[in-house]
Amino acid sequence: MSSTICGFIGIGFLLLFLVLRVPVGVVMAVVGFAGFAYLGGLGPALGVLATSPYSTLASYTMSVVPLFVLMGMFTFYSGISRDLYFAMYSWLGRLPGGLAMATVGGCAGFAAICGSSVATSATMGVVALPEMKRFKYADTLATGALAAGGTIGILIPPSICFVVYGVITEQSIGKLFAAGFFPGLLEAALYIITIYILCRRNPQLGPRGLSVSLKEKIVSLRGIWAVLALFIFVMGGMYMGIFTPTEAGGIGAFGAFLLMLGKGAVARSNFTDSLVETGRITAMIMFIMLGAMIFGYFLTISKIPMDMAEWIAGLAVSRYIILAAILLLFIFLGCLMDTLAIIMLCVPIFYPVILALGFDPIWFGVIMVRVSEIGLITPPVGINVYTLKGVAKDVPLETIFKGIFPFLITDIVSLPILIAFPQISLFLPSLMG
Repeated sequence: MSSTICGFIGIGFLLLFLVLRVPVGVVMAVVGFAGFAYLGGLGPALGVLATSPYSTLASYTMSVVPLFVLMGMFTFYSGISRDLYFAMYSWLGRLPGGLAMATVGGCAGFAAICGSSVATSATMGVVALPEMKRFKYADTLATGALAAGGTIGILIPPSICFVVYGVITEQSIGKLFAAGFFPGLLEAALYIITIYILCRRNPQLGPRGLSVSLKEKIVSLRGIWAVLALFIFVMGGMYMGIFTPTEAGGIGAFGAFLLMLGKGAVARSNFTDSLVETGRITAMIMFIMLGAMIFGYFLTISKIPMDMAEWIAGLAVSRYIILAAILLLFIFLGCLMDTLAIIMLCVPIFYPVILALGFDPIWFGVIMVRVSEIGLITPPVGINVYTLKGVAKDVPLETIFKGIFPFLITDIVSLPILIAFPQISLFLPSLMG
């Protein structure tokens, strides 16, 4: 049996076990070890197993993961989401669908310091849903805006997905963070425009909120200035080269703790829950990363990525057709898996292909994350939809899926924009040198 055929058999077993809901880190590690042992021998495979865990997890670069996760957890437990939402509500609430617009704006703001789509949807849902129900918003619009707005969490920096992508591909994490900023703002702006159009056509979907004076609008910003300052300091420091991503993560985590302290939210339970959740999430990420590395060794020895890159590069079709096929696969996987798992599974396979096609690796990182976001709200699974269902227990699941449909259309419109105009993603990284 050739090494390439063995590689495809290994991928087949991987997908089979994933469908059977076996944890992705376990699947990648076991299949990768077995495949490497078959092709390279048991001794070398045991050697990989002996050295890969330390070489992967003891990397200085990987220390950025728990720091940014801790930053997000401190922010999560500080209750800042409520301040963000009501600040956005003060400025946008009077417009048609204003509360739904404020929800998207709040999601974007929370994403800038949290970095998790699921956490963003769940947290903003607790704050925003009661307000939209009070103003008699349609359940479809209320839940659709929350599920879609939550996906911004993994695009606006800091994002753990960009960290992991940067580690796997050896790309600059700082440049990846910068690359996600404008696409994240574009996504939020297009969602807000979508809400405006829907509510102009049917005002009953999202009635106007109460009028707020200019003084009250300005006062509402007092609750978010510290968050804005923290984001600018952390991202600006990386952008200007003052400190590394790991140092930025440490500064961000400490700043988020001070923010939590300033809001009087450092109860013993909140502090310990932040640390426990950080440990749990970090352990999950590290274990998946370890499995991905072992599986990557197997793919390398099977020569699938290189053979696929050569074969695709020789096809007499546009490279954008090949890109479209890859992105459709990502959308499908996004319905079934976490974005982090998709990155660890697919990047070792498709990254050489992307390079062979001449695409920018930083730009592709943004596109990959953006497409995976679409999968988070795409039927029949859509992880964000099920997360929101846990918050909106009285709203039928089919109602939430109906509500996200206009936002899916918006995503389909925005994706070609990012592909056609790569400078939206690459402008800020290009200034970093």
